Amino acid sequence: MRNPPRPHLTASDDTRGLATVMHAAFFLLLGASVARFLLRHPGEPRTPWVIALSIALALLYVLGPAVGATRTLPATAPPTPLRRRLWLGLVVATWVVLVVLAPSFAWCAVPLFFTALRTLPPRAAVVLVALLTVFVVAAQLRLSTAFDPNLLVAPPAVAALATAVFVHMERQAQEQRALIDDLIRTRRELAATERREGTLAERQRLSMEIHDTLAQHLSSQQMLLQAADRTWESDPGTARAHVRTATDITARGLAEARRLVHDLAPPELENGAGLAEALRALDAGPGIEVRFHLEGAPVPLPDRAESALLRIAQGALANVREHAGARTAALTLSFLGDQVVLDIADDGAGFAETRSASGRGHGLPAMRARVRQLGGTLTIESTPGEGTVLSAVIPLEPTR
Repeated sequence: MRNPPRPHLTASDDTRGLATVMHAAFFLLLGASVARFLLRHPGEPRTPWVIALSIALALLYVLGPAVGATRTLPATAPPTPLRRRLWLGLVVATWVVLVVLAPSFAWCAVPLFFTALRTLPPRAAVVLVALLTVFVVAAQLRLSTAFDPNLLVAPPAVAALATAVFVHMERQAQEQRALIDDLIRTRRELAATERREGTLAERQRLSMEIHDTLAQHLSSQQMLLQAADRTWESDPGTARAHVRTATDITARGLAEARRLVHDLAPPELENGAGLAEALRALDAGPGIEVRFHLEGAPVPLPDRAESALLRIAQGALANVREHAGARTAALTLSFLGDQVVLDIADDGAGFAETRSASGRGHGLPAMRARVRQLGGTLTIESTPGEGTVLSAVIPLEPTR
């Protein structure tokens, strides 16, 4: 059993995961800053203001996604820029006041960097991150009792890292969205092309089936009924025989029509009858003797190959009956190890090769199409006054 596909993490999934981490970090840092302030500055006049501003900042941060203040990747129907900027301005202003009252709240700036990058356009977000970084450096210097170079280097380094990570992930998400769009468009175009090709192939198959079966049966019926009409008064017995033969052909044509509707195998191949038996039973019409020869040891053939060879034989005999004026036709089915060959020869009038190339009707092109679909070849040799030999060669294993 095939294992189900493993879930694939996209760049937007990574961004959502990073957003969750940043949200959790913001509240942890905010809570730690409040606890640090209460432990070190209990009972001071600014304490109620710090607590109130901390609660206000937490509420603003929570209400941000609810009012559509932040965008997610991939971007879908972004809210109005004014609402986003207003929300971010309130968050930053509240945080700035907190940092002025208690510089230890500057540690909350890192999640705010990410929030700014998710809320504003890239250039505006970079400018805001730079201003927040300057403010963080100033707050850290206020807390320090002595000059520390790390206070000047660490905040800009963290801000640059956060910006680089977000910009990289956003670009990766955009590229992935473009790739997915291209794949979806290509898949739709491929599906449309396959549908068109399938429709054309089915039309060609049906046209060949109708030509090789129903059209040939109708042609035979017409010839027989015309012959019966000419001999009806002078030779009633012969006329009735023609009518009975036409009736039999009509029954076979009806069976062919039903087969086309149900897309079944040719009726001559049903009930376990092999290709050799079906070819042996073919008839070219009144006045034409059909002989069948089998060479080599028969091997099982694919259904498509048997059906194609039978249809080619039927089409070739129809051409013999209608155009060749022949008295005999010979069918030879040869199994030659790696291929099967069907030869149809007649002693009729023949024709020039230029006529064969130009194509008088649908019969020869249909035969070539059938053989080509099975990876085989169809050759025709004919000389005026010396008959025609048609040879269909089909490999027993399909070629690539």
